[in-house]
Amino acid sequence: MADRSSPRILICRLSALGDCVLTLPLACALRRRYPRAFIGWVAQEANAPILYGHPALDHVTAAPRNWLKSFRGRKNLQAKLQALKYDIALDAQSLAKSSIAAWLSGARRRIGFARPQGRELAPWLATELVSTREQHIVDRHLDLLKPLGIGNPAVEFGLPENAAARRRVEQVITESHLGCGFVVLNVGAGWRSKVWPASYYGQLARRIGEQHGLPSVVVSGGVDEQHAAARVVSESGGHALPAPPLSLTELAALLRSSRLFVGSDTGPMHLAAAVGATCVALHGPTDPKRCGPYGGRHKVVQVDQANGSRPRVRSHDDSAMRAIEIDHVFAACGSALLASTKTAARQDAA
Repeated sequence: MADRSSPRILICRLSALGDCVLTLPLACALRRRYPRAFIGWVAQEANAPILYGHPALDHVTAAPRNWLKSFRGRKNLQAKLQALKYDIALDAQSLAKSSIAAWLSGARRRIGFARPQGRELAPWLATELVSTREQHIVDRHLDLLKPLGIGNPAVEFGLPENAAARRRVEQVITESHLGCGFVVLNVGAGWRSKVWPASYYGQLARRIGEQHGLPSVVVSGGVDEQHAAARVVSESGGHALPAPPLSLTELAALLRSSRLFVGSDTGPMHLAAAVGATCVALHGPTDPKRCGPYGGRHKVVQVDQANGSRPRVRSHDDSAMRAIEIDHVFAACGSALLASTKTAARQDAA
């Protein structure tokens, strides 16, 4: 019989990056409640690096991208998870793939979301279902702890600094003469409907540089985002430069060092908020009450929100993002920079 003071708990949150970041408070709350527990996490390989070394976690199982479509992939993942002898699985994703991972783990208690948060096969494979009325994803995830007797835990993300990543970023900051402060612009997003035009970012970078004296560093992912980043730089009037290729831990280190992050509802935005950066979040088709940057210091800019289900919103055009004017975003940046300067001054005085 499992020791109730030191259970073996698996968190199932495979993707995406932003959702993994938003699940970290769940892991931190578990560690506070069960300091002697063995806490593991199963995540997609692409997102696993951001979890390595997290103080709340004892183990991270990296699942290959197409593990669910392969018999061998499923058996391999099952063997890895069952070798860790989990007692409890918390299915924070509550979709078919995450609930199957929880089931494959062999955990007798599998806690997931009831419908509508739980979708596909997830409610059928859970042994306990949780209904939540919380709006923000972070708070919804924390409701999964109620069957374990954990209510209203404090929210912390607890992402540790990676020493090697910090050294690499410090070198970039030095070589690019960014030591007096800089803004990070994230031009990409997983959905076309969440992308703010590159030309707008370019003009924003120019205005931030001219009126606040801060250069902008443009981060990007794939080829399309790199092309967009190049356009931002070319239209910034010399006030923006492209970031070099960065790992997830290096991106986190860059965000920690920034004065401000500007971008849409993406993984990098949630990562920025989690490591303590102040965010100006641009929301088009998604609801900031549900998936905005967590915490009171951030600024959200939204003019119009597309209606419809998640698949429809995902395929929506970018009109809701184009409706966000540069003036709106620049004003939010000024307000955020002023607030962060005042906060820093109070901390120095104390």
